[in-house]
Amino acid sequence: MPPPPADAAERLIVALDVDTVAAADSLIDALAGVVGMFKIGKQLFVHAGPDIVRRVHDRGGAVFLDLKFHDIPQTVALAGVEAVRLGVRMFDVHAGGGAAMMRTTAEAVAAACTNEARPVPLVIAVTVLTSLEEAELRELGISSGVPRQVERLARLAVSNGMAGVVASPHEARLIRRACGEDFVIVTPGVRPAASSWDDQKRVMTAADAIHAGADYLVVGRPIRDAPDPRGAAQALADEMATAFASRAPS
Repeated sequence: MPPPPADAAERLIVALDVDTVAAADSLIDALAGVVGMFKIGKQLFVHAGPDIVRRVHDRGGAVFLDLKFHDIPQTVALAGVEAVRLGVRMFDVHAGGGAAMMRTTAEAVAAACTNEARPVPLVIAVTVLTSLEEAELRELGISSGVPRQVERLARLAVSNGMAGVVASPHEARLIRRACGEDFVIVTPGVRPAASSWDDQKRVMTAADAIHAGADYLVVGRPIRDAPDPRGAAQALADEMATAFASRAPS
């Protein structure tokens, strides 16, 4: 297992799942210095465009661009290069797009970073969405079950140049065993023990997710909708620091 981070808050990613730039600005300002990254997803990106990434950077934040690219290899690779040029720290593609899509994207990103002297972002692959369970997978014609499908896609990702995956914390241990110590595991579906599960189905507390092997935690509503978002983020960062410090080697 990788060593504990010097600052656990750097591994906390807050989802900017809001519908206005003003709301995003307010949350970014409230959480400055407490969280490591802000996740920009489809809603906010479609509303505000690439400028929202620049606004996060202007406030000293880093960005996980969560657009889950899934298309033919060349299209996703070119989109990945533009993500590099935006300066995001992390972005994702769907592992279900296949080996060629992931490999072509990883190669294009590496070449762009070398040719343009830019930092290399973490390019990660989405395995199985945390809103899906066995029944939904069967509707899609996948009968092997969630854990086996996650492991299959994670192995495909690591063998085709991905730095890590997005997966439920419930699959973190099997991913670590399958893909090695340096493979990055980003987990949504993290909730404080007393929090609502909302539309997530495979959830876990922050401490449990870290003990299972997660490297980064993505948290939205429990922070965003809290009466004191900064206080909620700080409490979660403290919980993460304790969990990282006590995490046993794999």
